[in-house]
Amino acid sequence: MSLSWPAMTRPRPAPTPRTPRRAVPEAELDVLSELRRAGEATAADLARALAPYRPLAHASVVTLLSRLEGRGLVARRRGHVGKAFVFCATPRAETALRGLVDRLVARVFGGDRIGFVASFLESGPPTAAESERLRALLRELGRRGRAGR
Repeated sequence: MSLSWPAMTRPRPAPTPRTPRRAVPEAELDVLSELRRAGEATAADLARALAPYRPLAHASVVTLLSRLEGRGLVARRRGHVGKAFVFCATPRAETALRGLVDRLVARVFGGDRIGFVASFLESGPPTAAESERLRALLRELGRRGRAGR
């Protein structure tokens, strides 16, 4: 007995109301990371900052910024001088970057956040300033934890 083509196909499941998150491509992630470090920057500023490890033409940086803006990860405003836009990362970008780190910790370290931090500290001891920042962060997190009880 042979089945005809229509009989062999299965109905497709109905689309879910939640749109799946798309991963941020590497080039966009590099632009977003530089923008986050800078706070605010023009496309030309970002192209210069990216040049040592990801040389991109100005137009390519503008395209990547447009894609990030479309995802809601970047906002822009007119600069004070000339026609250049000034870009900044949005709060949603912080959430997206935190999600990226969470996925890395889950995949690579099996969810062990202390193991994740230890891997960085084992590769080279923190400076005195970094150690103080870590202590201050731990104190702040401890206060938040106690306040939430």
